[in-house]
Amino acid sequence: MVEREPYSPEDAGHPPSLHRPYGSTLKRSPGQPLVRIPQTLTETTGPSNWAALAGPSMTDLTRRGSAEAIGQRIIVSGRVLDDRGRPVAGTAVELWQANAAGRYMHHKDRWDAPLDPNFTGSGLAVTDDQGRYRFVTIRPGAYPWGNHSNAWRPEHIHFSVFGPAFAARLVTQMYFPGDPLIALDPIANASPPEALERLISRFDLETTEEAHALGYVFDIVLRGRQATPMETD
Repeated sequence: MVEREPYSPEDAGHPPSLHRPYGSTLKRSPGQPLVRIPQTLTETTGPSNWAALAGPSMTDLTRRGSAEAIGQRIIVSGRVLDDRGRPVAGTAVELWQANAAGRYMHHKDRWDAPLDPNFTGSGLAVTDDQGRYRFVTIRPGAYPWGNHSNAWRPEHIHFSVFGPAFAARLVTQMYFPGDPLIALDPIANASPPEALERLISRFDLETTEEAHALGYVFDIVLRGRQATPMETD
């Protein structure tokens, strides 16, 4: 099991800024205690129309090029909720991920896995009145990341959710059930075990579409004891 740092009581579900098995945090974590600054009204109230601000939705990542993207099609859907379980309607949900071979379409990703010219790996949705979102995409591949000897990141998808305002933004990751790399990954295991479970999607046969795509459900909670842990990479 991966070594863990202690957690502060008020943020017990979130990863600490310093997690020694994750090498980058040794340089990124603050050296002094944090000073909490109360949020102002303008920071906690956002635009009334995220759809107009965010631009056109891009929810099908498999059909963005001249041909269909390569890989296993999946449907990822869920709800964005507040700390009382109420739906957060009309908020922007961003997604980015590696392709089926585990490579990002980014100039700094130099791993020699193949790129897919028809898969950009990014999407955007706006939640409906029940806080629901839905993406059709490709199951991402695992990839090496150089943190330690023979280090491989589990298959994962990054999410950014703005909630009711910019200051409420949550950036997190979604993992897939049954992935053996999760137990070996310092980033995933920076979250305590009970919170890590909230980062793993569940396979859902009702979301699955026959002869087309497997379905996974991933709900995102913005605040409170059941909040979805923040991303640490």
